[in-house]
Amino acid sequence: MMGGLDGGRRMMERDVLKPKNVGATLARFWSYFRSRWIGLLLTLIFIVFSTWTQVTTPEILGQAVDCYFRPPAFNTQGGMSIGGTSTCPNPPAADAPLEEKLAGLGQILLKLLLLYAGGSVASGLGFYTMAATGRQVLLDLRTQIFQQVHRLSIGYYAENEAGDIMSRLTSDADAIEQTFGFALLNVFSGALLMIWIVIKMLQANVPYAIISLAVVPFMIIATTYFSGQARKAFRKSRQEMGNVNAGLQESISGVREVQAFNREEESIEQFRRSNAANRDANVRAASFTSALTPVLEALGYIAIAIVVIVGGLSVIRNEPLLGTSVISLGLVFTFLQYTQRFNFPIQQISVLWTNIQNAIAGGERIFSFIDVQAEIVDKPNAKPMPAIQGKVEFKNVYLEYKKGEPVLRGVSFETKPGQMIAIVGPTGAGKTTIINLIPRFYDAKEGEVLIDGINVRDVTQASLREQIGLVLQDSFLFSDTVMNNIRYGRLDATDEEVIAAAKLASADTFIERLPDGYQTVLGERGSGLSQGQRQLLSIARAALKNPRILILDEATSSVDTRTEKLIQKAFETLMEGRTSFVIAHRLSTIRNADVVMLINNGEIVERGTHDELLAKRGAYYDLYMSQFRVKEGAEAAPNGNGNGNGNGNGVTAVASPAVSS
Repeated sequence: MMGGLDGGRRMMERDVLKPKNVGATLARFWSYFRSRWIGLLLTLIFIVFSTWTQVTTPEILGQAVDCYFRPPAFNTQGGMSIGGTSTCPNPPAADAPLEEKLAGLGQILLKLLLLYAGGSVASGLGFYTMAATGRQVLLDLRTQIFQQVHRLSIGYYAENEAGDIMSRLTSDADAIEQTFGFALLNVFSGALLMIWIVIKMLQANVPYAIISLAVVPFMIIATTYFSGQARKAFRKSRQEMGNVNAGLQESISGVREVQAFNREEESIEQFRRSNAANRDANVRAASFTSALTPVLEALGYIAIAIVVIVGGLSVIRNEPLLGTSVISLGLVFTFLQYTQRFNFPIQQISVLWTNIQNAIAGGERIFSFIDVQAEIVDKPNAKPMPAIQGKVEFKNVYLEYKKGEPVLRGVSFETKPGQMIAIVGPTGAGKTTIINLIPRFYDAKEGEVLIDGINVRDVTQASLREQIGLVLQDSFLFSDTVMNNIRYGRLDATDEEVIAAAKLASADTFIERLPDGYQTVLGERGSGLSQGQRQLLSIARAALKNPRILILDEATSSVDTRTEKLIQKAFETLMEGRTSFVIAHRLSTIRNADVVMLINNGEIVERGTHDELLAKRGAYYDLYMSQFRVKEGAEAAPNGNGNGNGNGNGVTAVASPAVSS
């Protein structure tokens, strides 16, 4: 376990040092949106209209000031000018009646009201369509992650933490969801608004626009620096959150071991350290985002002050600005609103940009997971596996999980259809590795694994595994009914077939005692059942599948002697006519095997029947004897007939950890 944790953390540390390509990540996001162009088009239409209302209202308000609120000193023919023209398109006469002026002002106010209302509705519709489109993209992303979970080879999960993978599916995806639902649209609309405002200001008066935008370069510099630092911190935060989730998941799964060894304080302290690292990364990110807002606000106030002072002096003195025409009060008012509206999206973008940075960091982690290439893949021309007869052959098979550390060293053997092959040996000898090669959970580095003369690499994995049944030492049950857990072996099985499989595995007796029988809903991993009961359900699941090759990896190691005797008969029926590979903890259970292979250090040390190997008095004999003790007054060794069960030879089986797989 610790090796896997260390491997996962080393992978994360490499991710921290690895340079990130923001452009590539954004382009990857865009590839998900391309197929949903209708939603994006509607969003664009709504946001463009909403932005148009925001850049139009300041201009209308400026016209209202020049038309109806001009100081008496400026009531000259045509009003004050912008580039030689008045800001008021149809100025009323100086001696126009009050009713006429109020009517004109009312029309302007009505126009403003319609613009504000229309802009609000369009903005709301834009956010709705963007949120709907973003959630569809997120659905595609999560589905792709989940597909990748099932596509990756078993070896990947031996080196990476499940909690970190869950973090990518949950917290990283949530960060993207928040961005697609709110931040991204605000940033886009804010950027569009700023560009449009700049164009309007330049059209109105170029020198005044340049002066009003004098602080923008400083805003860009501040935003670039602070957001860049925040992005690094958020990436670190996302990685640390993966550590937190991984530690939490591991602690929940191993809570019994933690309590049994009184390691609660150590576990809590380890979680506290991971949580503190996550906190520190978030505090660092928050410090940069918090510092950016007041900096931009201060620059925004400076910009407003420049607009008021420069424009106000030009109006008061009635002098042209930098050689251009005289600025009107309405234009000053318009520029003041433009500056305020220009500053707000900059501040908003600076804050929301951190959310986007967070989403980019999450996206990088998600895409790095999606891009992991599965070690075990079907060949382009792979064909379905024909109906298996049961001949299995290993030809000079070598395998290593780590380079330079072989697990199997030139393993070769051949079985006939219907034979029972027992594989025994000390811990780490390579027993489980051999059976993992048959359903192609791993691929041999050298050599071939053949079934009925067909290389397992030449057929599709699904068609191969469909005909192979597997019962593991640690059987996994889902949070579902007993019926559905057994039916997992064959989803189209009828209730009667499920019950028949349960009877074959001798599981029907305890199932009928459950509160709701076969409809009893089990807890996570089958909590509420004993280990032996969980094993019986796993055996029933394999029986329902009716496989051509049956693999039993310590399938009876977790059941008591009485239960073991009950399922031995079921195994005899289940294995009849099938090729069976049995990794045995209790050597007394494999006396009837057609072939017994003793594996040590990745090599087949001895092979033969149980009786033949005992008669040789070699390594198998020593291993067998290590499981037994001599009864008082009995013979010191079995008499060669293989009956080491106390029936006349005076020995009784006692499990030894020396032969645990």
